[in-house]
Amino acid sequence: MLLIIIFCITNFDTVLYRLVPPGWREPLDCVRASEMCNQNSQCSSRYRIMRQCLSGGDKERSAMLASKECQGALEVLQDSTLYDCRCKRGMKKELQCLQNYWSIHMGLTEGEEFYETSPYEPFHFSEEFQLASIISGIPCSEAGKPCNPCLDAAKACNLNDTCKRLRSSYTTICSKATPPQPSLANQEPCSRKRCQKALRQFFERVSWELSYPLLFCSCRDQACAERRRRTIIPDCSHQERHKPSCLDLQQLCRSDALCRSRLADYHTNCQMTPHTITSCPHDNYYGCLMSYVGLIGSDVTPNYSDSSPSNITISLWCTCRGTGNQERVCEAFHHDFTHNTCLKNAIQAFGYGSEGATHHSTELSSTFLPPAQPPIIAKPAPSFHGNAIKPLDSACMFSTCANLQVSIKRLTFIDSLCSSSHFCAFSYSYNIQCSTYGNNCGGLRAEKGLCALYFLTFTH
Repeated sequence: MLLIIIFCITNFDTVLYRLVPPGWREPLDCVRASEMCNQNSQCSSRYRIMRQCLSGGDKERSAMLASKECQGALEVLQDSTLYDCRCKRGMKKELQCLQNYWSIHMGLTEGEEFYETSPYEPFHFSEEFQLASIISGIPCSEAGKPCNPCLDAAKACNLNDTCKRLRSSYTTICSKATPPQPSLANQEPCSRKRCQKALRQFFERVSWELSYPLLFCSCRDQACAERRRRTIIPDCSHQERHKPSCLDLQQLCRSDALCRSRLADYHTNCQMTPHTITSCPHDNYYGCLMSYVGLIGSDVTPNYSDSSPSNITISLWCTCRGTGNQERVCEAFHHDFTHNTCLKNAIQAFGYGSEGATHHSTELSSTFLPPAQPPIIAKPAPSFHGNAIKPLDSACMFSTCANLQVSIKRLTFIDSLCSSSHFCAFSYSYNIQCSTYGNNCGGLRAEKGLCALYFLTFTH
């Protein structure tokens, strides 16, 4: 049995490699893919044509894309490395990489898709991330004791030179009033673009161990929740003098390669799905949080809508009033933030520890869905009856196998082993039925889940 455990731990990568379909290859980043395309005369010429097709305004672009020349160029490029390329978050030439990605994919999706595919590589889970989400729920675990995790997070940031410097920088920039100019009737109270840039620098350069507790700290009272809401200085970074239409805000975001990419990434990782416990795709709540943070400092900067400590609501600074026959589409876009149970569960899982697993999701009415989209309904959190898997005070808040049925009492040795950093910590049984063992256990890699099942099979 010990040999099997050692085999599992030391051969994860080999096992995973054998699960990869024949012919599959890891996508290139779009900067390298563009360089390779330029070295091929046919690809290079079609790439130049495609860039011309995507220039100009919306109407001109639509007309150009419908032409035979543009369609022919697109067909050739779909067989090139550019079509499957992806970008890494925070890479040296991130903006160039994203522009290269959209130079093809914008031609494929322009005006057709409500949700666009993320140009970024999938998130790779860090086990420290899961541990941090569990520890973050501990400070308020004892009732009756003074507790303000948001204040504690600020103190921790001040003990780190980089965090303290960049937090002080964006706070100063975002709090500085713009000198009044009589010629500007709708002058903003601050330099919003400078503020948003400083915010992006903070979240890109400060480790998540210090920045995320500032954003997702758990709160028991209104004062704490207000401190959390004001983390990003919303009066400057989030709010404007007048609320724009949510559709105009979406269109503005999609006109910028970076904002468009971050929005697509948010929809990819936070889009509600009915087949997971957390309502997040593959129970990937850490991916949703990272995508959410990626939007901060963009034209679609989200934030907490109020100072309620018990009912977390996220929103954009926009409205759907006056959108006419586009109101249904507008509401669908807005409700992806205000009624997103995946995002709410992810925030609660990080900030509230095991309490986050007990949040009950609510169904999203199909009234708010765009006409072209199938219904997306958030799955209610499971009721914890006698035979159901219950959240444990360990490293595995959400089980890998949503349909596990426990038929005998927990095996003490296996439970203690699986509470380690190598395995998922949930109750095992001899009658394991796994409907989707590709799902992650709170983010643990798929091969670890497979290895745990392998271990159980051979110790039966």
